[in-house]
Amino acid sequence: MKVAVIQMDVTIGEPEANRERALARMSEAVSGPDKPDVVMLPEMWNTGYSLENIEDIADDEGEPTRALMADFAAKHGVNVVAGSVATKSDGGVKNTILVFDRTGKQTADYSKIHLFRLMEEEKYLKQGGAIGKLAVDEAPAGMMVCYDIRFPELTRRLALDGAKVLFVPAQWPKPRLHHWRTLLLARAIENQMFVVACNRVGTSRGTEFFGHSMIISPWGDILAEGGEEEAILTADLDLAEVDRVRGTIPVFQDRRPELY
Repeated sequence: MKVAVIQMDVTIGEPEANRERALARMSEAVSGPDKPDVVMLPEMWNTGYSLENIEDIADDEGEPTRALMADFAAKHGVNVVAGSVATKSDGGVKNTILVFDRTGKQTADYSKIHLFRLMEEEKYLKQGGAIGKLAVDEAPAGMMVCYDIRFPELTRRLALDGAKVLFVPAQWPKPRLHHWRTLLLARAIENQMFVVACNRVGTSRGTEFFGHSMIISPWGDILAEGGEEEAILTADLDLAEVDRVRGTIPVFQDRRPELY
């Protein structure tokens, strides 16, 4: 599975400009001879953290992001993990990942279940109520959003359910780069799975975002890592490596859940 991670800037409060930027970067990612199987975007890339007016600018029932991503996936024959977007329904606004297969069919969604109080998400957004499971070209995978990676039991639940790849869109700001890198590496190593994490870059209302999107192997090797500028990161994931690593150090067989 070849993945392409779109590390991009986000213009706060301007969904149309962000859709144009995302589409341009995605088109660049699939334009070469070695086209990826999966293209991925960062967290809340449609609106940014313009929470005070999020009800007005969020995608109504996921549109038009859903239409844009479905069309792109079908046109290019690529799976799209469409980062996460602010989506509005009768129940309020959620921070939701949308996933599309090569035909443009939406195959999964996941709404962030842990809301980040330091950015007052809980005042403006609604929590999701289910964990994020998906399949990409029949490969079992999981998804979570940004702050979710601080909850190791969530990743372990996805791994126990068979996930071999974890997709993590984020808007993780400075100065917590050490936390970001350490937590992602830990989630990969302790669950012996690939981690594909896409963080934004740029500055919004005085908050700087450092990028450093990462693609990590089940052994904890960093296959790709971005800097602090817009970039497209790619890596080939040998999914058989998950089984090899889990066979080398049989963490899942050696668990003692009856004691903890």
